[in-house]
Amino acid sequence: MDLWSSRTGFILAATGAAVGIGNIWRFPSVVGRNGGGAYLIPFLIAVFVFAVPLMILEINSGRRTRADIVTTFRDVRPRFRIFGWFIVAVVVLILSYYLVITGWILAFLGSAITGSEISLASFTASYAPVLSFTVSLGIVAAVLSFGVREGIERLTTILMPLVFLILLGMAVFSVTLSGFSEGVAFFLTPDLSVLTDPLIWSAAFGQAFFSLSAGMGILLTYGSYVGEEMDVPEAAAIVAVADVVVAVLAGIVIFPIVFTFDLEPSLGTELAFSTLPAAFSLLPGGRIVAGAFFGLLFAAAITSAVSMMEVGVSTVRGATPFSRRQATVLVSALVFVLGIPSLLSYTPFQLRVWGIPFLDLLDNSVGTLGLPVTAFMISITFSYFARHEEVRVPPIERLAVVSTKYLLPPVLVVIIASQLLLGFDFPGWHILPGSTLDRALLSVVILSFIGLLAYFLLRLQRAGAK
Repeated sequence: MDLWSSRTGFILAATGAAVGIGNIWRFPSVVGRNGGGAYLIPFLIAVFVFAVPLMILEINSGRRTRADIVTTFRDVRPRFRIFGWFIVAVVVLILSYYLVITGWILAFLGSAITGSEISLASFTASYAPVLSFTVSLGIVAAVLSFGVREGIERLTTILMPLVFLILLGMAVFSVTLSGFSEGVAFFLTPDLSVLTDPLIWSAAFGQAFFSLSAGMGILLTYGSYVGEEMDVPEAAAIVAVADVVVAVLAGIVIFPIVFTFDLEPSLGTELAFSTLPAAFSLLPGGRIVAGAFFGLLFAAAITSAVSMMEVGVSTVRGATPFSRRQATVLVSALVFVLGIPSLLSYTPFQLRVWGIPFLDLLDNSVGTLGLPVTAFMISITFSYFARHEEVRVPPIERLAVVSTKYLLPPVLVVIIASQLLLGFDFPGWHILPGSTLDRALLSVVILSFIGLLAYFLLRLQRAGAK
């Protein structure tokens, strides 16, 4: 049986799943545009009152069954297996375009290391993204093929301390910049008037859940590798604090650079891939700074991608007689095929739907609506239907069940209903900063397709069992 070698190994792996590119290039932008320090109030409430309890519920549910997400749902009720397949489909779809962006980061990291010039426009005007996407996917697959301890745990044990060291070093460097005071003021000065805006709260909740990988089945999968001696609430709290620290440090790093060179702080993808690289070139030792920044982004992206693919690999292993390496090859092939439309949307092919790049379309629909739906499925299934009474649960874990049973579902229903009925955009659920989509119908169509895919996989699994 695969198990983490230690409590530290699990915490680093879970932190690796939580700390992704959304923390570093998206969180500062959202905070700066939505009330500065005031945004941190709903964000921290969302993290510790709602997201952490869901993390605890997921980890405990995985540890109880020691199985993949589909089997864990089936353990609660056989007919709930389709929820597990639905969540797997959502996570794999997200991974398919997440790795496209990871490929962009890899290309810019290579440019910083070699000293060659690169721009997002010139990069996506070629088919070079195909190669970088393939390499990124290959790295993730290679890590997973080595298993939990030798693959996932070893990777995160190396990369997560490195992420914190790079961030701290860049934060110290940012203090020396002329725009440090103005940048930090923009980032953290509170505008309390925004607290009356429900969309700010929605964005904060989305950022909290997406950033912590709560409600995606990742922690449920990682929880199946947790030993019985683990203090789950403590581990979840440590992961949450680490995630928040990374996000805040990222803002302290990015905004002084933005204000030193009079850049636009609300830019999203363009900020990370166009304006910041231009600013790095003007800094003393700019090539080193650029290498550190894109190395930081790549490390965060790879650890998150590994956690998402493990959901699929674990599920394939549970549904078939395949070995880990065979399951990894199968899921990698699926991710590659699913990633082609997103990949082609930022190449000369320019694949678009209604004028929207396919990658952005997936980010808006699957992220904005898919993730709150999966979080709702997990919170309802494991707080209302799972057999918590079979074990003596510590008080803090009982509080977590109360939060996920009575507080979280209504919040998620409001978010889902607002997107479906009113077309509200909830930026906290996106990977790409600044992306918007007002066509709720497209979200429904895509999620309906995912539902049909989940049903097909369920029938396939039943046929295999016979």
